[in-house]
Amino acid sequence: MDRLSEQELLLPLIPLRELVAFPNVIVPILVGRDKSLNALKASLAQYGGHVFLAAQRNQITETPQPEEMYEVGTIARIEKSAEQSNGSYRIVVQGLKRGRIIEYADNPGFHLVRLTVLEERSESGKDLLELSRNLIALFEEYINLKRVRLPGIMTRLKPSQLADASDIIISIISIPLKIKQSLLEELSTYTRGVRIYNVLKKEVLQLRSQRDIEPKMKREEGQETDYDEYKKKIAAAQLPDYVRTRAEEELERLAAMPPFSAEGTVSRYYLDWLLAIPWKKFKKENKDIRRAAQVLDEDHYGLRKVKERILDYLAVRLLVRRSEGEILCFVGPPGVGKSSLSKSIARALDRKFVRVSLGGVKDEAEIRGHRRTYIGSYPGQIVKGLKKAGSMNPVFLLDEIDKLNSDFRGDPASALLEALDPEQNSEFNDHYLDLELNLSQVFFITTANFSENIPPALLDRMEVIELPGYTEREKLEIAKNFLLKKQAEKNGFLPQQIRIPDEVLLRIINEYTREAGVRNLEREIAVIMRKTARAIIEEGKKGRKGENRVIDMEMLVRFLGIPKFSAQKIFQRNEIGVAIGLAWTASGGDILVVEARMLKGKGELILTGRLGEVMKESSSAAFSYTKLKLFELELDTEDLKHYDIHLHIPEGAVPKEGPSAGVTLAVSLISLLTGIPVRSDYAMTGEITLRGKILPVGGIKEKIIAAHRYGIKNILIPSENERDFREDIPEELKSDIRVHPVEGMDELLDIVLEHPIKIQNIKSKVIRPLQQANLQ
Repeated sequence: MDRLSEQELLLPLIPLRELVAFPNVIVPILVGRDKSLNALKASLAQYGGHVFLAAQRNQITETPQPEEMYEVGTIARIEKSAEQSNGSYRIVVQGLKRGRIIEYADNPGFHLVRLTVLEERSESGKDLLELSRNLIALFEEYINLKRVRLPGIMTRLKPSQLADASDIIISIISIPLKIKQSLLEELSTYTRGVRIYNVLKKEVLQLRSQRDIEPKMKREEGQETDYDEYKKKIAAAQLPDYVRTRAEEELERLAAMPPFSAEGTVSRYYLDWLLAIPWKKFKKENKDIRRAAQVLDEDHYGLRKVKERILDYLAVRLLVRRSEGEILCFVGPPGVGKSSLSKSIARALDRKFVRVSLGGVKDEAEIRGHRRTYIGSYPGQIVKGLKKAGSMNPVFLLDEIDKLNSDFRGDPASALLEALDPEQNSEFNDHYLDLELNLSQVFFITTANFSENIPPALLDRMEVIELPGYTEREKLEIAKNFLLKKQAEKNGFLPQQIRIPDEVLLRIINEYTREAGVRNLEREIAVIMRKTARAIIEEGKKGRKGENRVIDMEMLVRFLGIPKFSAQKIFQRNEIGVAIGLAWTASGGDILVVEARMLKGKGELILTGRLGEVMKESSSAAFSYTKLKLFELELDTEDLKHYDIHLHIPEGAVPKEGPSAGVTLAVSLISLLTGIPVRSDYAMTGEITLRGKILPVGGIKEKIIAAHRYGIKNILIPSENERDFREDIPEELKSDIRVHPVEGMDELLDIVLEHPIKIQNIKSKVIRPLQQANLQ
């Protein structure tokens, strides 16, 4: 196709019905008539997607003839085209220039027209900029009165570009087609702008009149307007003075808007939220601390230290009427009862309970709300929670606070700082409401699997209460006293109808689940209940009135399948280069098997098993300590430079991090290089230094429970963690294990290696006494 700047062009014609296309405007068009479809295909195939768009004089004609077409139209470029199911095409075109048809070429399949490009005239001496500004301002009023939503349209209208702004505006306003066609044919920029301004002004005056008359007509007909309805609601609501003032101001703004306008809808939504928040409503709470203790015991077994801390905290809040204490944060592995403890606190205090999950939240507006300048804005989760609770003093659970994220939309953790800071939350500001909200009486509780993942500024504002994993005995009692009853009722049984003996429950705990909490245990019990219900139905008996059932070992295997875990000790013999460590994960305690092997190489340390940065540094420290220890024992390590040491921690798909495996890594390396096996009935934990000191670590209870679960009865811990063992480990567990507190690696190696590190015990091809090395 010739360039658009040339005087004459040859283009396919697509006739338009009920539509005038303008330059500088993007228009969607549905093409369905045969000649128009042929013109579209020819345009895409032969004319670079360019086409001429002209309106029909007769809008009814299906196949318009040349004399039934307007001569002036718009040269356009096809941007997108998509075939529809009925064979028609939906296209999007960009208007480029005005054009006038000179003649119709002889073409049987579609109209092919020869046309000339029309250039606009811009008169000098005319105040085009002032006209453009007035026109754009009038158009903005028009779309507000017309209740039309056109996102981004005002940014496209530039006062310095009157011709473009005129075409865009005239393509949008609702006026007869003949007037639009005459404006398309007007080539004087100033004259077209004045004509559009006059047309638009007439439309605006009509819309203003309609806006003013409609409310009066409603009042005369006895109909209650939105204004009257909201006025009554505001008068009846219990609102603080500053909120009432804001509501009345917003109501006056609503009264000045056209009925059902887009802006009016935004104002109504805002007023609805102001009236929905329980500004002065507080639920009377229970102040009997003994009742609170009873509720906690009814809902949760064990957790003695946790319950004591909660009751201490509640006592202070009840004693000090306007307490501004710390925010509680329950930290522990999944399934130990963090969320259910929060519900119990709400029940104990007789307060409403609200839960908001923060897992994966990235947008700050989820906490603080969206500012009202945005279309579709709404309040944040805290305001929504207060509305749901219907009071200003609920127990408000912020679940999974350690899984907050941040991106370009802001940092939700920063938004929580104001809500969770007792010094500031009496004046919390939600962006949507843009009003101060008093959160000082809200009982905030947060939960997390790891406190290390909570932003430090947030953690500093909370009192952390750690919920450790359950022991075997605690899981058994929880299953007997809580889970069996709950799942029996849930599956249509009376609690006494289904009995699972202790030995069967213990087998489920040890061989079908391996967790710190009881979530999977409850799932397995639920499976048993469902299988039993099915068996009863198949036997033709009624669930609640049938005979009592006892689940024995045979039925257990039939219902749950073969055991998923072995209850036996994981290693049956001592091995060289294999040591058992203890880990503390988001799921509770676990064992960590470290394998070390030596192969021909260049003296490098190879690490595999998805180790984190801290664990890699621990491996390097353990390797350096090992070489220093061997040198201290006057053992020659010169030949090590011809070998690579490969350290591997199985379950390579699971990320591993932390310094507490340092001693295990060192034991594995020393065992490999000396050829002395490591005792398989010992597990260990502790951070190592280059001097061989063993530093304290966290999660001692969870780690000891994990070792006991795997049948390991001898455990080595840092001596500084001995207090944790004495205070946190239940008595029934203490009697079944033996803990060895150690201060340094020498003490630990004497216990965990099968033989002491002496010349006569070393069986290595690459390590030998220095004297022998010198003789060679």
